[in-house]
Amino acid sequence: MSDATAVILLTTIGATADVEPLARALVEERLAACVNVLPPMRSFFRWEGAVQGDEERQLVIKTSSARLEALQSRLRTLHPYELPEMLVLSARGSDEYLTWILESTS
Repeated sequence: MSDATAVILLTTIGATADVEPLARALVEERLAACVNVLPPMRSFFRWEGAVQGDEERQLVIKTSSARLEALQSRLRTLHPYELPEMLVLSARGSDEYLTWILESTS
């Protein structure tokens, strides 16, 4: 196994967007081990100088640090937003699960 570590990338997408093609592509291309799609929620944010609100879904994307740059690049091409959220969190967990993430993205 390389020196890669597991990370979680968070992004949001419009609540009515067809998220399945995006999620499947990331997993099929081994850029993500898993993509969780959470139920719709209401988001409030500042965009173009004004506070706005919209219905969105949170995507929790599990990947390896070694695949993070490629994942972010691909997400920019697949994501419908002009500026997609990409927050990266380090992941800790059971050795077996973290190993599965690394193997699934190699």
